[in-house]
This record gives sequence, C-alpha cells and structure tokens, in this order.
Amino acid sequence: MRVLRTLIGLGCALVLWSACSSQKYPAARKARAANSAYAIKDPTLLQQRSDSLFFAAQRSKMLGDYKTAITQFSDYLRLNRQNPTVYYELARLFMEVNNPAYALGFARRAANMDTTNRWFQLALADAMGINNQFDSAAAVYARLSRQYPESEDYMFNKAMLLSKAGKIDDALAVLNQLEEKTGVVEELTYQKQRLLLKQSKVEEAANEIRKLINQSPQELRYYQLLAEVYDANDRVEEASAIYKSILSRDSTNARSLIALANYAKQRGDSAVYWQYLTKAFSNPDYSIDEKVAFVYPYLQMLQIDSTKLHEGLQLTHLVIQAHPAEAKAYALQADMYSQADMLDSALDNYNRAISLDSTRFSVWYQLMWIYSRKEAPAELLKASKIVTARFPEEFMGFYFQGVAAYLLQQYPDAIGSLKHALTMGTADKRFMGDVYSLLGDSYHAVGQHQQSDSSYERALMIRPDDAVVLNNYSYYLSMRSEQLEKAEEMSRRSLELQPESATYMDTYAWILFRMGKYEQAREWIEKALQDPDAQKDPSVLEHYGDILFNLKDVAKALEYWQRAREKGASSVGLARKIAEKRYIDL
Repeated sequence: MRVLRTLIGLGCALVLWSACSSQKYPAARKARAANSAYAIKDPTLLQQRSDSLFFAAQRSKMLGDYKTAITQFSDYLRLNRQNPTVYYELARLFMEVNNPAYALGFARRAANMDTTNRWFQLALADAMGINNQFDSAAAVYARLSRQYPESEDYMFNKAMLLSKAGKIDDALAVLNQLEEKTGVVEELTYQKQRLLLKQSKVEEAANEIRKLINQSPQELRYYQLLAEVYDANDRVEEASAIYKSILSRDSTNARSLIALANYAKQRGDSAVYWQYLTKAFSNPDYSIDEKVAFVYPYLQMLQIDSTKLHEGLQLTHLVIQAHPAEAKAYALQADMYSQADMLDSALDNYNRAISLDSTRFSVWYQLMWIYSRKEAPAELLKASKIVTARFPEEFMGFYFQGVAAYLLQQYPDAIGSLKHALTMGTADKRFMGDVYSLLGDSYHAVGQHQQSDSSYERALMIRPDDAVVLNNYSYYLSMRSEQLEKAEEMSRRSLELQPESATYMDTYAWILFRMGKYEQAREWIEKALQDPDAQKDPSVLEHYGDILFNLKDVAKALEYWQRAREKGASSVGLARKIAEKRYIDL
C-alpha cells in the first residue's frame, strides 16, 4: 500500500594590490602602465597624471567602488608620496572594506604628516578603535578636546573609549567633567548610570537618574528608567513603589502595569497578575509589537504545558479587542490555535489577517499548511495560486500548488508545479525530498514509470531513510512486478524504521506475495490486520484474499474479497474475482 504525504575579502597589502587585480588587468598591461608612470619626468605632466588619478579615485569612492578607489589612490602614491590626504582616504577606504590593520597604518601616516588636521586625527582614533586599541584612541580624543575645547563630543568619545578599555573610574571622571560644562543631560546621565551599574553601585546609578527626575519631574520616562535600574538588580520593593507612583500619574501606563503583573505572578497572586495584565493589554496605545512579544512565549510553552492555552488565548483576544484593524493581532491568535491543533479556528483567524494585510507570505504559508493538513485540496489550490502569483520567488507556493493538484487528481498540473519548484531550489533538503517524492507519485499516476522511479531515487539520495518514499516506491515496483528483490529490501527497511505501521506491513506482505512467498506474505498481512484501521481498509482486505487464494483457501479468500467490496473496493478485477471465484492478476 502506498502513503500520501502532503507536509513537509578584500585586504591585500598595498604592495600586492596589483596581484589582487590581475584577473581584471593583464600583468603585462599593468607593468607597462607602471613603467610609463615612473618614466614621467616633466613636473607638469606628473602633476596632471597625479590629479587625474586623485579625482578618478574620488569618483570611484562616491560610486561605492572601493576596490577600484584603493587601486587608484595606490597608483597615485607611486607618483606622489607627500600628500597626507591620500593616506587619509586610504585609511577610510580600508575601514569600509573591513581591513582594520591597513586602515590603522594609513591613518597613522596621515596623522603624522599633518598633526594639525582634525579629520586625520579622527580617522586615527577610529582606526585605533576598530583595532581594539581603546586606550590609544582615547588619548587621541584627549588631544582633540584640548585643541578644540568647544567640542563636547570629543570628551564624550574619550569617556566611551576609556570604558571600553575597562577604565570605568577614568571614564566616569571624564563624564563628570563634561557634566560640569553641559549641566545634566540625558545621554550623559544614562552613560554614567550604566557605568556605575557595571561597578554594582546601584544606589549611585539610581541617584544619577534622580537628577533627571528633579530636573523634569513631569517626565514619566525617567521614573520608568529608575524603576528598571532597581528591577534589573532584584530590588523589587523599590521598583514596585516607583511603578505604582507612575500609575498614580498615568493609570494606563502599560510598562508599569506589565512590570507589576510580573511581580504578582512571581509571588503567586494570579488574580492581581491578571488584573494588571488585562488592563495593560486593553490599552490601544500600548504597542501591539510589545504585546505580541509578551504573548509569543506562550506558543513555546504550549508544547510542554497545555494549560497555557487558555491564558494565551485570553491575551490574544485582548490584543484583537484593542487593535481590531491590525492583521498581526489575528495572525497571533491564529498561531495560538494552530499550535493547539485547533485548525478551523486557526484558519478563520489567518483568513482575517490576510483580509487586512495580504502582503505577509508567512501568513499565507500557515494557511496553505493547514489546508494541506486538513486535506482540503480545493481551498489549498486556490490559496497556492494566489501565493505563486504574488510571491513568485517563494518555493513553498509551488510545492503546495503541486500538492493540491495531486490531491485533485490533476496530475499534469501537479508535475508542472513541482518541476517549477525544483528549478527554484531551497536551502532545506527536507522540502526537496518531499518534492521528488510527490513527483514520483504524480508520474506513477500518469503511467510515466521511468520518471517516477527516477524521482523516487532522487528523493532517497536526499533522505535514504524516508519510510514513506521507501514504502511507495517499493509498492509501485511490486504492482509492476519489477525489481522485486529491491522492492522487498526497501519495504523491509521501511518496517525497520516504523515497525508498527500496518500500511507498511501490507506493502511488505504484497511484495512477498508477488515474489511467490505466500506463507510469509500471509504472516505479515495478518500482522497488519491486527490494526483496527487495516480491518476497514478495502485494499488490505483484497490483498489478504489474494494471498489466501494462492494458499488454496478459496472459501476464506472469497470471504475477504467480499469484505473488501463491502468496504468500498469497486475495481473490475475484484468483481471478476468474486464472480469467477478465482485470483485474477490484472
């Protein structure tokens, strides 16, 4: 018996740059160019050639062709090594192509040649930074801040580099010095409290945030930041008091409600937990993206705790109530239903999501997947046709279109869709195996046995232990009485992989029958018939009758042929077997 499965660098040294470019320019041509450049004696011509290379390099840089720009600036340096701007440009270009060592070398040269140019110094600091020389980079910014005391950014950058170097006290000292100049500024305060927390100085960090609160007492965001400082350091009592203070000013503040809900959950107070949580989720001003992020872990929890379904669905209902026009609200609820295997409810919500926003392939994918699981080929074909038209680059649209066409017995259309899917390819070999497997089924259905066998062979190359392919391939070979030894081996392997499958037992019994091994065939099909579903399967019942007849038990064979007809078998061959009371091999 066969089974249908529907689921499923740049960085060369400057002196070696010509070698890196040799594929683009023949060596002989480059050598002639270099020799002609060195041969220029006229200062005017030399200046013209240098200027030409400089502007060409700038143009290449503006076009984003950094490799060519590096080559052109390098050629410039063969003519003139006294221009610090070119070293600066090369430093910046090597940063763009992620070659930090070369960037630093050229930046040092530019900065040493002209110590008064702040841009050269900034390039040097940047190059030191990407080479993890944070102390040295901080020293460059220290010099710049002395030269340009009006620039606060230089002091700030110095502090950030000192913190990266692990010199937290020095960094804090610089930030305090800068604060004396600027007054209390949010970014400075944030960085100071961050560094203080690194030193586990929680109260000092909190005091920094209080400076912002004292300066702008109506700004609830600062209270939120202060509460988060305490929360991150397990000081729940202080954090909780601040969150409640925020709610006294803004009773719908979602972040405070969520935080207090979590505290209630931690202490086992589910009533208060849901009180705070439902109030937060009912607030349409609370970002739907944050709500989705809060609910999403429930999808993972459902795999190990089914009791989370009720909670998760409660939250998704609240999200929909607060955001009735948001497609992602319905998609979230659909995901929850799908995870709980409540497919009809999932379909309803995915369709609602698509009616609001049809541009999300992920939602269409879930829709097609559910239709395939429900074996609803007409709906699957309709959805997959829309997907292949709107998302022609998506492999799965054509795969599911092939599945739908196969289930509707539109075999040429199935073959066409599946072959198109193969031309697209996919990074996941599992799906390629599914395509070849279904192609094998489709080719068999139209009698193209060579193509069918070839498709199964390709599927087994990808997944040699695919029990479905092993079963189907071996069954179809046995129906044609071809390569029965190979069919027997594949069928036996499918049973090793899934020893409880009555379907695979039936296939194995049928192959043994075709090989003339009637007693062994009887043993295996009787094992299959121990399964209640197999006792209702007309194909299995007819096979048993065939085996019994060839074991000379004609009366019992006739009994099982008649049972097969009663269960829905209606083949001409079966009718003749019953009428003529003999086995007929058609």
